[in-house]
Amino acid sequence: MNYGFVIDARKCIGCHACTVACKSENQVPLGVNRTWVKYVEKGTFPDSRRYFTVLRCNHCAEPPCVDICPVEALHRRDDGIVDFDQRRCIGCKACSQACPYGALYMDPETHTSAKCHYCAHRKEVGLKPACVAICPQQAIVAGDLDDPRSEIALLVAKEQTVVRKPEKGTSPKLFYINGDGASLDPLEVAEVNGYLWSEQSRGVGHFAGKPFVKPARKSLPSAGIAGRPKARKVYDIPAKGVVWGWEVPAYVWSKAVASGLFLLMFVLQTFLMHSLSDLMQWSSWAISLLFLGLTGVFLVKDLDRPERFSSVMLRPQFGSWLVKGGLTIAGFGAFLALWGVAKYLQLPVLEKISLWGGALFALLTAVYTAFLFGSAKGRDFWQSPMLVLHMFLNSLLAGGSAMLVLGVMTGSAPDLFAVLRAALVGGFALHLLVMLSELFGKHPSKYAERASEVILHGSLKKQFWIGSFVVGNLIPLLLCCAVSDALILAVAAIFGLCGVFYTEKVWIHAPQTVPLS
Repeated sequence: MNYGFVIDARKCIGCHACTVACKSENQVPLGVNRTWVKYVEKGTFPDSRRYFTVLRCNHCAEPPCVDICPVEALHRRDDGIVDFDQRRCIGCKACSQACPYGALYMDPETHTSAKCHYCAHRKEVGLKPACVAICPQQAIVAGDLDDPRSEIALLVAKEQTVVRKPEKGTSPKLFYINGDGASLDPLEVAEVNGYLWSEQSRGVGHFAGKPFVKPARKSLPSAGIAGRPKARKVYDIPAKGVVWGWEVPAYVWSKAVASGLFLLMFVLQTFLMHSLSDLMQWSSWAISLLFLGLTGVFLVKDLDRPERFSSVMLRPQFGSWLVKGGLTIAGFGAFLALWGVAKYLQLPVLEKISLWGGALFALLTAVYTAFLFGSAKGRDFWQSPMLVLHMFLNSLLAGGSAMLVLGVMTGSAPDLFAVLRAALVGGFALHLLVMLSELFGKHPSKYAERASEVILHGSLKKQFWIGSFVVGNLIPLLLCCAVSDALILAVAAIFGLCGVFYTEKVWIHAPQTVPLS
């Protein structure tokens, strides 16, 4: 069996019966939806038309939400239904970032993810999904796509159908007959303010009570796509807001400090043969351990169900980069602790082993988030092939800046400042080039292009140009190039630490302002 949906747009009248039936059947709270109807208008009166599009989970054959879930709260059943178990969900919201269709939401009552699950409880007793049973026009057809005699299989075989975002490789099983491009692609339509429910200024669920970070207005189409009638969205559900808030940039920042600091200590002592004082070694170790602990705090803080955090280790889904990242951080922490014990007990062999092992895990800790963000298929901006280098440079800058400040506090020798100064000059310069390449270079899709416009020209432009570009990178670079005084270099390092945070903040927030449905 292979269950799927067909939405026949020729029949849909936009009555919202499917939305109401879904809410009633599944006790969906106010403010969120599993099934909803979107209205798009085309043309200019009197030559205008309104299109209705039913949106929901696509029950993909290759669901990215299942792959990214760290605790198997989401799973694909043998009958093809992508189901969820809210008893397992830890509220990490990774599935919301992985879904290219915006189908998942955070339930404001259970604080777990939720979505359309094909009314699996009804299917198991021989009933149709609630939306199918209620539709007065029979515009929604559900059934087994593998049964050639089923109504849905006959429709897919005989009618010209389209699916949303086939380029994502998810093999969606929600087919549209006479599907309108402007209704299915949110970037083809312009937002308007003249209708009561066209848009909203407050988030729901996880982001309730907080203002949206809106995209750049100049990037929104105002006259339609060339050669097509003017299109605008006039009715839709509330947007989900930035579900990965300040905690995620803070966790990436603290992780960069912890991994970069230990990695630099390893490189200085092992490859550059630079002898660090015991005080400097212990200080670097302590700060690295402290910031690694902060990383765990921020990770747990971001969860909507933090009491379930242990599930990541106790019942992990090893294909998820959240699990791989958690194991990497745990391994790094173990080697940090081992190095401290070996150093204290004066066991040089064990100290060397733990130094090498800690450096390896520090490198993995620095870059694994690039693969985590890359597995979030719903956010094209994070699919950049330069993201690994981006994360590595952030760790180099964060670690080098932290070590420079520690050098001033511990009274280290001038030759250490010379080495760190050279490393930071190269790091800041390369980081600026990488950032500008990611923003101004060719983008893989218009969704990635929209995210870069939000950073360059939209609501995040001040945080990027002032906080990240000027204060966090350009000023530290110029100071490191112009002066060699330790105190001024320490000021530049503090600016650099701030720049790492602001860079990650805009990089993580911007793609979440781009609509998916």
